[in-house]
This record gives sequence, C-alpha cells and structure tokens, in this order.
Amino acid sequence: MREMSQEIKDEYEKIKDKISYEDFLKKMEEYKKENADVSFIDDISIAHMVVGDYITEKNEPTEEIKDFWKIEELETGKQHINLLGRVMSISNVKKFTSKRGKEGKLANLIIADDTGRIRVVFWTENIKLLDKFQEGDVVQINDVEIKQGFRDDEAHLNIQSTLEKLNSTDYPNLPPYNDKITPLNDIKGDMEVNVIARVIRIPRVRSFDRNGRDGKVASLELQDDSGSMQFTLWNKDTNLIDDLELKEGDAIKVLGAQSRVRNGEVSLSHSWIGRIVKGEFDVPEYHEDILKIGDTHEMRNVTLVGLVNKVYDTITFERDDGTTGKVKSMELQDDTGAIRLTLWNEDTEIETKKGDILKIIGGNIEFDDYSGTNYRINTNWNTKLINNPPIDQKMKDVLDEVGKYIKPLKINELDSIEDDGEEVDIIGRVVNLYEPNEFQRDDGTSGLVKTVEIADDTGMVRISLWDNKAEHPMKEGDAIKIENARTRLGDYQVDLSVGKTSRLIEPTEDEIKDLPSLKDVESMIYQTKKIHELVEGDRDVSLFGRVLSVAEPTQFTKSDGSTGIVRSMEIADDSGVVRVSLWDDQANTLFKEGEAVKIENPRVNLRNNNIELSVGRTTIITKPEEDEVSVPSLDEIEGKLYPSKNIGDIEEGDQSIKVTGEVVDIRGSKILFEMCPNCNKRVNWVDNAYICDICGEEIKKPNMLMIISLMLEDDTGTISITFFRKSAEEVLGMTTSEAEEIIATTGDEGSLEEKVGDLVGRQITVIADASFDEYNEEVRLNARKMVDVKL
Repeated sequence: MREMSQEIKDEYEKIKDKISYEDFLKKMEEYKKENADVSFIDDISIAHMVVGDYITEKNEPTEEIKDFWKIEELETGKQHINLLGRVMSISNVKKFTSKRGKEGKLANLIIADDTGRIRVVFWTENIKLLDKFQEGDVVQINDVEIKQGFRDDEAHLNIQSTLEKLNSTDYPNLPPYNDKITPLNDIKGDMEVNVIARVIRIPRVRSFDRNGRDGKVASLELQDDSGSMQFTLWNKDTNLIDDLELKEGDAIKVLGAQSRVRNGEVSLSHSWIGRIVKGEFDVPEYHEDILKIGDTHEMRNVTLVGLVNKVYDTITFERDDGTTGKVKSMELQDDTGAIRLTLWNEDTEIETKKGDILKIIGGNIEFDDYSGTNYRINTNWNTKLINNPPIDQKMKDVLDEVGKYIKPLKINELDSIEDDGEEVDIIGRVVNLYEPNEFQRDDGTSGLVKTVEIADDTGMVRISLWDNKAEHPMKEGDAIKIENARTRLGDYQVDLSVGKTSRLIEPTEDEIKDLPSLKDVESMIYQTKKIHELVEGDRDVSLFGRVLSVAEPTQFTKSDGSTGIVRSMEIADDSGVVRVSLWDDQANTLFKEGEAVKIENPRVNLRNNNIELSVGRTTIITKPEEDEVSVPSLDEIEGKLYPSKNIGDIEEGDQSIKVTGEVVDIRGSKILFEMCPNCNKRVNWVDNAYICDICGEEIKKPNMLMIISLMLEDDTGTISITFFRKSAEEVLGMTTSEAEEIIATTGDEGSLEEKVGDLVGRQITVIADASFDEYNEEVRLNARKMVDVKL
C-alpha cells in the first residue's frame, strides 16, 4: 500500500465513512490519468477532487461560506476561496516544462484590497481569463486555493476557477492603481515605474554562472524623448524577446519595472510581476548614428559598420582567478580607414569571415598603440554584433568597393611582393608534406616547424608552419585556405610563414571550384623525365623507376658536429640507372628491391661524370598510384639495361653488362680490409696501431671492407672480377660482421679461406662494369650486383 502524506490523509479523513482507503487511492489514480495534461495538478489537488465527489451541499462545508474573503484573512490551506480586489500588476505569460515533460504556461497577478496584497497564479488552463481585464480593473476570482509561496501566501487558480470584471466605481475603498508613465530621464534608483519607450538595441542573450547554475541576461536599450536607459531581463524572462518577437525600433510599454543604480548609472530591471506590452505608442522615431572608422577616437557606446578584412584565431587564456577566458581579434575597414576589433568570451564564437560586413552596436573605442591602426573597438557584455546586417544600398556599394582588394592572391602573384612580413591570403592544394622538426629557441623553449608546399594553377610556394600550426591535420591533395601568412623573401623566390596570427581554413566549394586536382597540379609543377633525360641542376622534376639495390645506412659527422645518416640505392627505368642518396630522415625509409617508386623534386647532381640524385627534406619519394605512369617490371628493366656478353667479347668501358661464368680460381686470401671511418681510405698497421695516412691520425677501430677477387671462365675466355661490400657478401653468402666474428673467434684471418675456396666450381651471373687494369695490363670486371649463384 502506498504511503500517503499527512495532507492527503487529512483529506481522506473527511470521507472515510463513504469510501475505503483502497478505493480512495484508485480514484486518485483515475483523476491523475484524466488530468495528466493539467499543469498545476498535484497529489493534494487530486485528493481535493476525490473528496469533492462525496461532499455535497447537504454535507457540512469545510470553510465558512462568504461572497469573498479579505486578503488579511487568508492563510495556507484554505480552499474554494473567492477573492475581490484591484489588479495592481499583471506579468507576461511565461512558458515552462513540468517534471513530466509537459509544456505549460503561467502568469502572476498582484491584487489588492483595503487589507493587503496577494500574488495570484494563473496556470495554463486559466490563461484565457487574462483577456478579460487589465491593470487597474477590479475583479472577483472564484474558487481558488491558498498555498504557501516562496515568501508569502499565494492564491492559485484551478480548473474550476472563474473570474469576473466588476465596476470599479462600486469599490471606492480599494487602493488606487498608479498608471503614471515616468520619463526615462526622471527615473532615480530604487523605484517601481511604468515607462513607454522605443527599443533601440537588443543584444545577444548571454550566459553566466550563478552559484553553480547557468543564468541568462540581456540588457535592452530603451529611448524616449527624455533620454535612453538600459532595461535588463534575467534568466527565463530573456525568453520574452522571442515570445513577444521584439526587435529594434519596436515601441513598448513596460509596467512595474524596478530601477537601480550601479557604477553611478541608473538602469531598469524587469520584475517578476512586471509586464512588457508591444504596441503603437507615441515615442520618437529612432535615428541610428553610424560612425565612420576614420572619425574614431576614444569614445563609448558607438555604432560602427565595416568590412572584415582580417580575422585572427581565437586565443584561450587563464584569468587570475583560474577561470578560462577567450579573446579574438579582427580588423574592419570602410572607405575612411581600418580599425582593430577585440571580441571577448562568448562574442568570439560569432561566425564571421573575411569579406563579411559586421555591424557593432554599443562598442567602446580605446586608444591602442599596438593595434597598427592606433585605436581598437572593445566589445562588452551589452554589445550587439550583427554579421552581414541589412544596410542601405549606398553603404553596401561603398563596402563592396573596399572588398575588391580583400581576396586571396594567386601563387604566382607572390613574386611581385618586395617586402618581408607582408600579410597575404592564398588558396591551394597540398602537394608536398614534410615531417615536422623540433627546435630550441633562444629563450630555451621548444618549438616545432613543418614545411609544406602548396600549389594552385599558377605555381607552387613553400610554407613554414610554426608550433600549433605545424600540428594542423592535413594530407597531400587537401585543399586549404591560408589567411594572414607572412612573406619571407629568399634569394630566388618568396616563401610564406604561418604562425600565431595566421589561420588555416577549409575553403568553400565556390573557392576551389577552379582549383586543379592533385594530379593536374603535379603535372603542371613537375616535369616527368626518364633517367637518361636527367641533366645536372634539374629542378621540379619527377621520375618513376624500380629499386635495383639498397645499401645499409651509414652514419657520418656533419660540419656542425651533429650526426647524419645516408643510405644509397639504385633506381632504374627502361632508359637507365641512377644512384640515389637518401639523407637523414629519408634514409630511414624502407625500400625493397624490385619495388616501384616515384621521386619528386630531387636534387640532380653530376659526380664523376655520372648523374646522381640526392633525396632530402624537400624531396618526396613515394609509391606511385595505380593510375600513374606504368613502370616496367624488374625483368623488363634488367633485360633492357643489362645486355648479356660472353667473356671473350668484353671490352674496356662496357657498363652494366650481364656476365655468366664459372669460378675457376681465387685471387688473394685476404677478404677483409681495414678502412678509415673518417675518409674511408685504407689504413696501415704501424707500431701496433692503425694509422690513416690521409687523416694523419691513429684509428682505434677501423671499419671493415669485404673485397673478394675471383677468376671467371666461359667457353670464350677468362677474366678477373672483383666484388665489393654487398656484392661480396652476396657471392660469399656471409655478411661482413659475420666474417669479422669468425676471425675474432679463431684469431686467424685464414679461417675464412675454406669458405672462399668453396666458390671454385660455382657458376655465377653478375652485373658488372669493365675497366682496364693498368697495373696488370688487362681488362677486368667490377661487380655491381649479384644475379645468381649456382653449384
């Protein structure tokens, strides 16, 4: 059985001889379902309704029968009361949502008689009664219940309540209603007033913290023929702006407003018993005075309209009290000048972009020596911002003319800029994207920089992204808009720097409708060449090929004392072979022999009369896409690049020839040679130490170089061939470090002689270059790559 409150038990006691306890509860549940949409129904009201079904006029009444009660006689718990009094105030109808999620309405009245005042609450079902009367009228309200309110007793209407308007002259003893309209200029602090004025500003509703809960506030600016004043709506009353469809220029009557003084200024607040009425009232028309930017000086509460020509990212900061604030800057321009605009906190969320027209109502202009325009506009909690407001045609034409110069540059237009630090905007597509680098500033803090290359249909520009901008997510092919990038003049080109005051934005569809695809951009920027077409000094070239060989990375010491890494590999297409050097981070990229690669923007050098490629931070090396240039297979490339030759047909100068023969002899037993780690030249063992004649110093731990010399023979002749490094390891079937370990374990360099001797009788196929050995006066081969070894 459900536990009942004492009030409900008291109600049941009145009819306990007519209905059982269980049936009483069932009746309550039935009434609850029937009245689920009635906003003011609670359990005690339901209990009253059940009791009313059983107590008839013949029953003893629960209250003394009166035509109406005096206000001073009322107390909590009295029911079926009739009230009579003069209406002193009527609130606006306010919306609410019940605990059950039902939408409802309520309104508050204050009525007075010669004994006092009381609040009367009208609920959703009673709101229609408000049309019968207005402030100052005498009314009788029948069948209300007295409840304990927040401060005092209140009268609440129910679904059976009725109201009738009476003749005021019949009740001369009721308190009079003060319908005086007070001019704004006559209002002092701590007054309850009625005003008629025109709304000249409706700011955005702002949120604030009120003891851990969210509060809302909006301060309208009102004006009559005596002056102007702020009128503040708090919390749920801010909804009246939308409910009454208030807008600038509306004439309103405010009844029961409360005045106060703050910081020496008088303002009005909307009272919970006050009312706002929109209508055709006799107030002066409002003339808006829009300030020209060129006429700005230190002044308050100004209205200004300008074209947004710069927008900066929002900055988050921490206040002294530990809370977080936000600030954002823009620059506005009209035909008379430009000015910096500073937005704070919620105002930073306004969605405004370059080229928009922004109207500021109620801004304060302050002197600012750092703004670049000498003054800035500061917004405050009562400022109103309107993006792309309705303006007259003349002003629109003026600002459109100003806006002609606010547009992104084409990349080739950057070359005409002659000054460092110019702020520019560009739109392009990410072509190359490099890994970020950390660095240390002079003050000891760490920084981050990332290089990207952006291109449009006119050219490509290199851009440095600094710190948090370097962390902006992007990938090759992305379209991007960059605002407020600063120019950096190089020796041959203009680069851009994107730092704290720059913005990285996703461009609109309209802005990129003419932007070429990544594939088209690359075809415009890079000239695709075959390997045999490369010449020294080539720039902005791309080539496709397959990896023929990859060497192990080598560490070296740079001129500044830092350590570098380099890895060599050979790339081939059907026109030739080229040596490629991968430096530092690029050296850590893993490539497999036979894998197809695409190299964009390498440095093309000439070394020992051979073209070589250098791949560093500004070069992109990737796997080609399926729809890009078809790269021949490794067998097709080798078949074209490495012509087979019999030993008897080999001539001095033959390059990259394929030779097959049987190993018939080993030339020399020493296969590991000590090399200087600095200059990579042979070192000599002198007086129990390794000495480099080139460097002129003792070498504590030399590098080891594997060299194997063999004699090859086929049906046409015999020739000497020498294998170095990787090719030597391949023919021996053992790495250099493994060979070192064997020698170190046995203590005998000849311990590898048997392993080398096993090569005799094997047939090998090798890619090699032929040269003339002047010492032995013979043509010999230098192996470049092992193809096959057979028993």
